[in-house]
Amino acid sequence: MSYPGPLDPSRVQRLLRPVWRAWVDLVYPPLCCVCKEPVEDGCFCRVCADVLPLVEAPYCMVCGEVYEGALTHEFRCANCSGRRLEFEFAVAACHAEGVMRELIHQFKYERRLQLRGALASLMLRVLEEPRLARENLAEWLLVPVPLHRSREVDREFNQSWELCQRLSRLTGIPAAKALLRTRETDSQAGLHREERLKNLRGAFAVRQPRRWQSRINLQGRRILLVDDVFTTGATTSECARVLRREGGAEKVVVITTTRG
Repeated sequence: MSYPGPLDPSRVQRLLRPVWRAWVDLVYPPLCCVCKEPVEDGCFCRVCADVLPLVEAPYCMVCGEVYEGALTHEFRCANCSGRRLEFEFAVAACHAEGVMRELIHQFKYERRLQLRGALASLMLRVLEEPRLARENLAEWLLVPVPLHRSREVDREFNQSWELCQRLSRLTGIPAAKALLRTRETDSQAGLHREERLKNLRGAFAVRQPRRWQSRINLQGRRILLVDDVFTTGATTSECARVLRREGGAEKVVVITTTRG
């Protein structure tokens, strides 16, 4: 009788994972991330899921600004008219209000990293947007909006990278830290559009690999630029500009958990 040889460690992990999850759920039943009530599946109970401020069409086909009314055709909002944005379009899962505003605040500023799974799962509905649903997203690349090193050290993590990694696990889309924030910028609050763009110009660059790292090839790639909140689009537009003009990316689409 021939000896079958050692078991593949990855195969053992796949076999044991369901058993481990069942044991964890038995000892620590999953709870709704909002009200802490037990849930059978997912991150939200039915009551809390029903009050999530989801972004629904119709919305601007460029920045995702929701239009309050009925439309039967695609439109570009007044905020995007006459404005050059470097990304193809932006889509968010929810409005940054109510429950979602509180969850984002807890995630970013109270270091509740356990919320990254719930927030990333909401972004799955963004990938169902018709323009993305018809793409083979496995060939795309998830890239986080970077924080300046001093900000990341102070916060102890980059919320966009945390969302990227979890979304990559859920979808199989590869993720990479392709951008670097080269300098800290002044607060964007209170600045006009041109002032925001000037404030951000030169703040990002394509990340150069260290000696032991392989180079991230962006040439001709299609990028899903990930952030937690979309506000004016100034930051993501500058990131997209660098990815396209310096990195050679073919297309950049912005996806966020919420829209301010």
